[in-house]
Parts: sequence; C-alpha cells; structure tokens
Amino acid sequence: MDRLLSLFTTLPAADWAALLLFFFGWIGYAVQAKRLSESHGSLLMATNRERRRWMLQVTYREVRVIDGVVVQSLATSPSFFASTTILIIGGLLALLGASDKASELVRELPFAARTSALVFDLKLVLLCGIFVYAFFRFTWSMRQYTFGALLVAAAPDHEHFAKAGEAAREAFANRAGRIVGLAAETFNDGLRAYYFAFAAVAWFFSPWTFMAATAGVITILYLREFRSDVLAVLKEETLNEP
Repeated sequence: MDRLLSLFTTLPAADWAALLLFFFGWIGYAVQAKRLSESHGSLLMATNRERRRWMLQVTYREVRVIDGVVVQSLATSPSFFASTTILIIGGLLALLGASDKASELVRELPFAARTSALVFDLKLVLLCGIFVYAFFRFTWSMRQYTFGALLVAAAPDHEHFAKAGEAAREAFANRAGRIVGLAAETFNDGLRAYYFAFAAVAWFFSPWTFMAATAGVITILYLREFRSDVLAVLKEETLNEP
C-alpha cells in the first residue's frame, strides 16, 4: 500500500497524462473502430463477408476436407502468438524480479528516461498486463476456431441442403460464418494489443515518446483497417460480384 501511495506521488504529471492517453486511445479506438466498421466498412467486416460466403459454399460441397484444412490453418496463427506471448510474459516477469539491475541497464541507453525503480516496475507491469490480455484473446480465438471446425464437421450432407432449400443454407452460413468471424475478431484484438505494446515500450524513453507512439499506433491501425489497398480490393470484388 505504501508503494502504491508513493507511486502516486512520485510519478510525474507527464507520465500520468501519457498513461491516460494510452488507455483512452486504446479503448476509444476499439469502440470507434467497431462503429465505423458497421457504418463505413472495415477490413475485418469485408473478410467476414468472405467467411460467410465460404460457409455458404460448404453447403454445396460433397467432400469438405479442404474446409477443415483451412480452419485448422487459420487456427495456427493464434496458437503461434499464444505460445510466443507466454515466452514474453515469462521474460517480463523475470525482468521484474531483477528490476534494479534492469533499470540500471536502461539508464545507460541513449535518450532513455532516468526514473526510480518503482516507476520502472510500473512500466514492466504495464507490459505484462498488455501481453496477458493478448494471451487470453489468442487462446479464446483458438477455441472459437475449434467451434467453427465442429460446425463444418457437423454440417448435414449437401443433399440435405438441396432438399431443405436456400433458407437452410443461409441459416448455416450465417451461424458458421459468424463463429469463424468472431474467432478472427478475437485474434485481431490480440494483434492490436501487440501494436499497443510497442507504444508502451516507448515509455522507457520518455512520456512524450510514449504519447507520440500511442498516436502513431492508432494512426497505423486506422490506415490498415479502413484505408488499406487490401480493403479497396475486397470492396471492389464485392461490388462486382453477380
């Protein structure tokens, strides 16, 4: 408790401002990106439409081996990032246990801010928190891809859909496509945490660098999700499809 109170008194106002900008920027961007994707479309929304079309094609296929392979392939990305995140968290916890020596090493870096060991620990805790959040999102994405694979495996035969009509096809495509889309959205949340972790690393240099890095990460994320060439191609294909 005493360390927490001393942290409130020793942390400069610029650092508090940088922290507030970081959290408000991250949360605000996530909320605003979801709103913009619903009104103007985003890279994630465009790919979700393709996932639904994919699941609609599943209902026409007699052999669905390729669909299971694709789902398994998609699940490897969050699995890789989850394993990597565990290693990063372990390294940060080890560094937190030797924060005195680590802070001395950081002070030797050019342009690095000279701070107390308590403030240095706070920076490490922030990074740990970011990667713990990313780990939970990646593992949840893996499970959601598993659910999507189950839906594909449990889908009725294509002849059943031919007899049931288009309504049954649409219902399956909506449900299965939504599950796979949710897995992709959760994976996107984990990747976004990685981006903001790079901004948090800038705090070791100065709070002003931290603020600039946060703004830069938000700009990069916006350009990639709403102004990328890939999104333009996906929108063009959607407009030109019969």
